[in-house]
Amino acid sequence: MRPGALLRLALAGTRTDLARVALTALSAALATLAGLAALTVLAIRKPPGDAYTESEQYANALLREPGLRGGTAFALLLLAIPVLALAGQCARLGAPARDRRLAALRLAGATPGQVTGVAMVETGLATLLGTLAGLALYLAGHRLLDRPDERGQLPLPTDVYPSTVGAAVLVLGLPVVAALITALMLRRVATTPFGVVRKVRTRGPWPWPGLLIILGLAAFAVLRPMSIWYTRQYGNPPTWLPPVLLVGGGLVAMVGVVTGTGWISHTAGRLLHRYARRPAALLAARRLMADPWAGSRTFAALLAALIFGAGAAGFRAYFLANVEVGRRSSDIVSTQNDFYLGTMDLVDLAVAVALTIAAGGLLVALAEGIIARRRQYAALVAAGVPRGTLGRSILWQSLAPAVPAIAIALTTGLLLARGLLGSPSSGIISRQICDADEAICADPATAAPYLRVESTPEITVAPGVPVEQLAWLAGGALVAVLAIVGVGLLFLRSSTAVEELRTT
Repeated sequence: MRPGALLRLALAGTRTDLARVALTALSAALATLAGLAALTVLAIRKPPGDAYTESEQYANALLREPGLRGGTAFALLLLAIPVLALAGQCARLGAPARDRRLAALRLAGATPGQVTGVAMVETGLATLLGTLAGLALYLAGHRLLDRPDERGQLPLPTDVYPSTVGAAVLVLGLPVVAALITALMLRRVATTPFGVVRKVRTRGPWPWPGLLIILGLAAFAVLRPMSIWYTRQYGNPPTWLPPVLLVGGGLVAMVGVVTGTGWISHTAGRLLHRYARRPAALLAARRLMADPWAGSRTFAALLAALIFGAGAAGFRAYFLANVEVGRRSSDIVSTQNDFYLGTMDLVDLAVAVALTIAAGGLLVALAEGIIARRRQYAALVAAGVPRGTLGRSILWQSLAPAVPAIAIALTTGLLLARGLLGSPSSGIISRQICDADEAICADPATAAPYLRVESTPEITVAPGVPVEQLAWLAGGALVAVLAIVGVGLLFLRSSTAVEELRTT
């Protein structure tokens, strides 16, 4: 197939296809903005001086202090993960109509490889459009936000640009990765001239994602003992090792939580099928058992945001425990703890943005699922099943895997933070005290007989469980699921019309 024909076939489609391309491009633009922001933070040049010399041209301490820039960039990259999950869910919008269009290409003589190529080009072009739009927005914002305050300090690092190589890899690499993921997702799909057949497994998912969660937790927990061991050996760990453990462990744990939702869905379906007595629960049970991976696709962005939020709650609990250590040791609580607690407010704002993005992805996934199964729903309504029963079955189908998956995501995020930070400690504080009057103690020669050393024992405060924050995250996630299900049910009436039985 010629490149020109491949491009025309990839751009063909209905209004639903245009909506899918637009949403995919929007998600790619948001991910590009987050990535470029992280690269910009990393591009800040260190001023002359020692390792603690700050960049005084910035108003925010997150940008001034060299030791905080890596964590800031890492947080920005984590914020891009829910956006990428949203892009994956948007790519499934209107999948049945696209599948019929691909089947028509097979009927016209295209090979399965050519059909996969059309899907890859469609996704890649949509993502490229989004990354270019994100780059344009970044450059425009870079100029508009370059406004120093009255002290001449910049609120954002608008005096530097990311490296050309890094920006090019981000803008051009995301479309390539999106196209390859599309091919990977189609590996179990056989496109025939008569439609699309998915090669599903007859057995349910195995609980192997639990091992991924354990590996991610172990990667975070080994960082502190590793640093202590290197310190005792009068050395430093390799520069690449801590970032690999942090990024790799976080991603592995997140993949374990998201993919583990498939096993949770199948198990919840089996339990409902065994113990439920109402038609709505039984319909949901059969759907959960037939397609257990739907939960992983639907809740991917939401679970990623919850892991990030629970980890932030764990960091806040650590800083609060650090303040308590300073109070008990009669030490002056440094303003550094106040700064960290203030920074956590910004992190909580980022978590709220991530949850909002995840809610949008949840709406897209739920609406796509209802529209994709409209023929089955129309057949049930024609057979006499009330629409209220179908609505309750969709609610069961959403909540049954969501509740345990949310609990696991929050627990994993909190354990990641706890394993990385541990419990703050004051150490042993020794003070020299002179048991004489001020005149004698002022002279070292006369004060020597009256001097004694007083040691304060080490004080360790275990961070508390941030129950309130975790409850807000869990409640917000459940409210979002319920609200999105309510909005998604608006598609149910139009999708259960008798005319939908003629849909092929």
